[in-house]
Amino acid sequence: MSLHPSGALPRTAYGLSALLRSCHPEPALAVTVFVSALAVAAGRGAAGSAAVAAAVLAGQLSVGWCNDAADARRDTARGRRDKPVAAGELPPRAVAVAAGTALGLCVPLSLLSGAAAGAVHLGGVAAGWAYNLRLKRTVLSPLPYAVGFASLPAFVTLGPPSQTWPAWWATTAGALLGVGAHLVNVLPDIDDDLATGVRGLPQRLGRPVCRRLAPAVMLTAVAAVVAGPPGPVGLMDRVLAAAAGIVAVAGSALPGEVSRWPFRASIAVAGLAVALLLLRGAGMG
Repeated sequence: MSLHPSGALPRTAYGLSALLRSCHPEPALAVTVFVSALAVAAGRGAAGSAAVAAAVLAGQLSVGWCNDAADARRDTARGRRDKPVAAGELPPRAVAVAAGTALGLCVPLSLLSGAAAGAVHLGGVAAGWAYNLRLKRTVLSPLPYAVGFASLPAFVTLGPPSQTWPAWWATTAGALLGVGAHLVNVLPDIDDDLATGVRGLPQRLGRPVCRRLAPAVMLTAVAAVVAGPPGPVGLMDRVLAAAAGIVAVAGSALPGEVSRWPFRASIAVAGLAVALLLLRGAGMG
């Protein structure tokens, strides 16, 4: 693998591929697509939605690369061959430089939506960095996820044209989706985390509790979006909420300590919550 003369960033196709895999591309892309769609639904327009997409992508890339740089030694000790740094495909410095570069780009991109919106989004990104660098090892580990996800509806609505704070139910649903995402993300790795000294809240609660708590938290996010907005609950809301309830209960009830169904149920319920948020996007601000 060839590096720039500084020894920081890869310049070969193989090195760039490894750098891309190190940014946690799936969640970064999923969050970017969701918030961009939310911006469209909220009336931000083509230019405003593109600015939102660019800022969110830069923020997500920075958090993902920061995570791999911060966890390089621990991932190597655990033999994580799916992590390019731990597998020896990238030096930790390259990922750290990429994280800092993405964070630097995130600042002006966020401020394209205005000072208030930009500050809120940068606060959410800072929460992600705080999780990576310190809070993931403490009982406060869900807090950065809650703050980061709750900031996303505010980033959308505080920008033009509305420039207002989002409705409480949108912020609440975002925070709950963040906590649920934390539980889902940690669930497969709890044993490895405990073996390497990571004792966030999910690790302290244990796998049996987390595998049932994750779908329940996602389902509560659905309830906030359905019951929160004023006016009658529509048929589509009822259908999606009922589907979320069935999936959450079924996923949690299936036996087996290492069953993947609670994980899959959580993802499915989160998807339904996101669909409901998109349907309510115009009334979010």
